[in-house]
Amino acid sequence: MAGSLIERTLGVLEILSEDAEGMPLLVIADRLRIPKSAAHRICNELIRLGHVRQDPNTQRYRLTTRLMAMGLSYLASTGASDVIQPILDRLAEESGELVRLSVIEGQHLTWIAKAQGARTGLRYDPDMGREAPLFCTASGHAWLADLSDEAATALIDAQGLETDHPVGPGAPRTREAVFEHLRQTRERGYSWVSDSMGPGTTAMAALVRHPLDGHPIGALSIAGPSVRLDAERVQALGPRLMAAAAELSQASASSRLFS
Repeated sequence: MAGSLIERTLGVLEILSEDAEGMPLLVIADRLRIPKSAAHRICNELIRLGHVRQDPNTQRYRLTTRLMAMGLSYLASTGASDVIQPILDRLAEESGELVRLSVIEGQHLTWIAKAQGARTGLRYDPDMGREAPLFCTASGHAWLADLSDEAATALIDAQGLETDHPVGPGAPRTREAVFEHLRQTRERGYSWVSDSMGPGTTAMAALVRHPLDGHPIGALSIAGPSVRLDAERVQALGPRLMAAAAELSQASASSRLFS
């Protein structure tokens, strides 16, 4: 990654957001493909600004909570928390699994909110704020299935069929395999993937639409271990998922996040 100073700085923040234990300076420099001295200057400036700290024992660089606080403050200012969270909490309680909301921004789909229904046993809990790979996630399939084949192809080609996250054996590895998932999603009304975004996990998702013109604004998903989310359970949860997505679509009118 060459790029401008701003691109490099944002790259450091994105890399550090992937691991709560922090990253060594050499790893940061290697990931960004920049000199170690340049990575060191960026990290020191971020420390000065209060966004990063360095662990005195391990020397690893870590994010502070400042960026998270900024994100939460922004969500609160949009009214999204008050509108969205009760719907997510209710669906998580009904399903007993992880419920996530992602929003569409340009060509990207990003997870922004969640509710965890599983109180004991196996829990599936990825980090928020990360971009959802379109080719292998239920949320991505829910969005792609609403597009024309040409538009879906353009997004798939732009993002590619690779991700930094280790995918499972059920992940589609060709464009044709992705489109078979999209065909089934269109017939079913919601997407469904197993062993795709990681082995042993299942996820399903429904599109959230703008209440005025119906254009897609996000995706609502349920995810959990495949031992609990088997075919029978997925089919039983389908109507609840779509009803909650429709409720979110209507509720989104009162949040500036979706305007």
